[in-house]
Formats: sequence, structure tokens, C-alpha cells
Amino acid sequence: MALLQIARDTGVNKVPTNKEEWASLSQELGVKIIHIAERDSQVTHRPRPNGELHSTWSVEGYFCESIQPAELSFGTHEKTFPRDGHKHEFGDAGIYLEGKSIEVNVRSWTPGFGAYQGYLIPHNEAMTIGEYFSVKNDKGELVYRPTCHFAYQPCDNAILSMSEVAGKNYNLEKFKIKLLQNADIEDGMDELGVLVAGHQKNAIWWGSQLSIHEAKKISPYNSATTLQVVCGVLGGVVYAIENPNQGFLECEEMDHTKVMDVISPYLGKIGGHYTDWTPLVDRGAYCDEQLIDREDPWQFCNIRYLNRI
Repeated sequence: MALLQIARDTGVNKVPTNKEEWASLSQELGVKIIHIAERDSQVTHRPRPNGELHSTWSVEGYFCESIQPAELSFGTHEKTFPRDGHKHEFGDAGIYLEGKSIEVNVRSWTPGFGAYQGYLIPHNEAMTIGEYFSVKNDKGELVYRPTCHFAYQPCDNAILSMSEVAGKNYNLEKFKIKLLQNADIEDGMDELGVLVAGHQKNAIWWGSQLSIHEAKKISPYNSATTLQVVCGVLGGVVYAIENPNQGFLECEEMDHTKVMDVISPYLGKIGGHYTDWTPLVDRGAYCDEQLIDREDPWQFCNIRYLNRI
């Protein structure tokens, strides 16, 4: 949806129908990075007690992805490879970074909150999107790929509780697990979408802005986050029922228009938002950062919170 909006707004009259055409469109538009950009601002009606690990979707899932290595698809526009980066022995899109993903912070943007600091958590779509939008020449050599990764800022309770878990060397068994349900949450929303940047229009965020109040009206037993998750599952199930003979598919191989028709009623406010934000905005006000590429703001070294890479 984001790519099609950029295409329309820049005079590119193309509607892709397969992998090669989608990748070619992304390349033609000049897309350099794709963030799965999520900012969860849901708040509870009581302070978080010490010794509890909180999440608005899955406590165990949040813990597991937090202690796994950060994973991303590494784009062809990148000038430097991360010093703590490693390639897999299979495939050529994805790389991983040393340490835990909760320790890898990245800059991103959502329309409701603006610029934020997120965690580079591992998610399968970071790998599959990067691969899907890869362009190779007749010799099989890679000529284009955007950098793709998750940039997740959980709700405040989740951040505080994971910080406490880290202080206990990630020993989960010492903590009480608390899933924040709709009755616990009194305000806030989850902005879940993609930030597609580096093109002629600079950057666009396209996704769902779903408040806890809207979520309770749509489905009384869900938080904003769980409703966004479960409607994605619903879209996949309906697509599978309607297309029973297509075999195994990654999400990118499905007809996105049919899935969006199913899930849009559950996503609150959806659409695209352009921004002139880049990772270089307001940089260097208090610290002289050694590593800033001012020629290309969408370099990973500008997005990652590090003074070196």
C-alpha cells in the first residue's frame, strides 16, 4: 500500500502483480529502507510493581524475541557493514548482530508520536521483505535490495519491566508474568506500520493507528496490540480458505488487497503519512558523534544508536 501511494504521488503508473514487478517498482522509486515501525503508547491504570514482566501481546513472546540476536535484511545502498554483523551460511538477504536484540536501539518514526527509539527485534518479515524486494541481474548478481528491519518501542510498562529483567541477567523464572489486557489499559494506542524511506518523497509511514478505546468497541476482550495481531491471523486464514491450492506462501506472496479487505475493519485509522523526518534531525546538539553520514541519511549507521559501527 505504501509503495503504491508513493508511485501514484510521483507519477509512476505501475501496479505490480508478481515478485519481480514489486522489486522493480521499489528499485525505480529509490526506496532505501523499510522499517516495520511500531510505537505502543498504551498505559495502565496502576503503576507496574517490581518483579513483574509486562506485555500488551505476549509476555513469553516479548521475552524470547528480546534475548535473540537482532536480524535485518542488509541493503545494497549501505556503505559500511556492521562491525558486529554476521552473515548466515544460507541465503543472502539477512544478517544478524551480536548480543541481544533488546540491546540494539534504532531510530524510526510514526505519525502520532514522531521520532522514537525502538528495539531492533527479530521478525520473519524483515527477512522475507528484504528477499522479496531484491533485484538480481541475468548473472544472478544482486543489484538492489532495501535495508529492512523492525523498530519496536513497546509500551512503558514493557520497557521498564524488561529493563528490570536485564538487571537480573534475564532470569525469567524470577518474575511474575503479566499480560496487560483491555481491563488493565486505560489509554493510549498502538501505531503499527511500515516506514518506507529514501525515495523522492523522503519517507512515508503507512499502517494502523488503533487506540485502546477503539479496540474495546471493536472487540471487547482485546488490547489494541492483540487486535492488530489477531486480525492479521484472520486475514491469513481467510486467504488460505479462498486459495486452498497455492501451497506454502510467505506473506509478501499473498494478494495484499484481499487481505486488507478482511482486516481493515479491525485496524482503526489506516493510511499513509508523509514526513520530512530523517535520522539526522536534531543530531549533534550535545554530543559530537563520530559516525554520521550526512550525504545519505538512510545509512544504517545513522539509524542505529551507536557512536561507532
